[in-house]
Amino acid sequence: MAQLGDPRRLCRLVQEGRLRALKEELQAAGGSPGPAGDTLLHCAARHGHRDVLAYLAEAWGMDIEATNRDYKRPLHEAASMGHRDCVRYLLGRGAAVDCLKKADWTPLMMACTRKNLGVIQELVEHGANPLLKNKDGWNSFHIASREGDPLILQYLLTVCPGAWKTESKIRRTPLHTAAMHGHLEAVKVLLKRCQYEPDYRDNCGVTALMDAIQCGHIDVARLLLDEHGACLSAEDSLGAQALHRAAVTGQDEAIRFLVSELGVDVDVRATSTHLTALHYAAKPCIWPVQVSTWPVPSFSCSRD
Repeated sequence: MAQLGDPRRLCRLVQEGRLRALKEELQAAGGSPGPAGDTLLHCAARHGHRDVLAYLAEAWGMDIEATNRDYKRPLHEAASMGHRDCVRYLLGRGAAVDCLKKADWTPLMMACTRKNLGVIQELVEHGANPLLKNKDGWNSFHIASREGDPLILQYLLTVCPGAWKTESKIRRTPLHTAAMHGHLEAVKVLLKRCQYEPDYRDNCGVTALMDAIQCGHIDVARLLLDEHGACLSAEDSLGAQALHRAAVTGQDEAIRFLVSELGVDVDVRATSTHLTALHYAAKPCIWPVQVSTWPVPSFSCSRD
């Protein structure tokens, strides 16, 4: 049977929101610092129990800025799980709004991994900085572009108009990210309110259009072509075009779109490797492409 003050039992009571049982346990045990990693405040914030959070902070004086092994504070936990009432409580007690966890993530960055505009608003209204970057060079707007909620992107651009002017350490922009994940409405926001270059390349020479094509997001690709002036024949750092990248990832529909609808030459060669899309599709250890389904007249595979 668990002993009084057993960290595991205390943490379980906090997770379940059993405030009355928790009070009795703590009073009988004379207090407890909680498990070695997370404090009880971390558990309460993560599970959204504001009453438990307040009791631990006020009755037992537990430190709201305590960190766990990942340097997360209770505010990180509440923000990442979308618990606005817990976020508001911690900020009201003076929690540092831009505290950093491992890999330099702020609570606002973690909130942007969830589609919870209320939590993001709460943090920004308490002074959170959307321009801070994590170790990979992503700011909060970039992270939000990966999740693709247009309302959150609109809000961040309203409170911080320059948030879009960012790129990761490998030169990927929020437009690359939104296109790769197929977030059509998010891409519409980015094209309307931001000023991204049509064929801006990351460190591998990949454009947003290439990202959309190689991940099979034809609706996004069509939007980038029609409204952003993206170039179909743009090449990555190895001279491969969107068609070649679609062949590598096995995107049959994207290949049909490029070849049958847009008239891309199925036998076009990458400038560095001199390989055609069929070469790329036939390489071992690559997702299979149903070559027989491609509605094209021929594939010339002459020796290099």
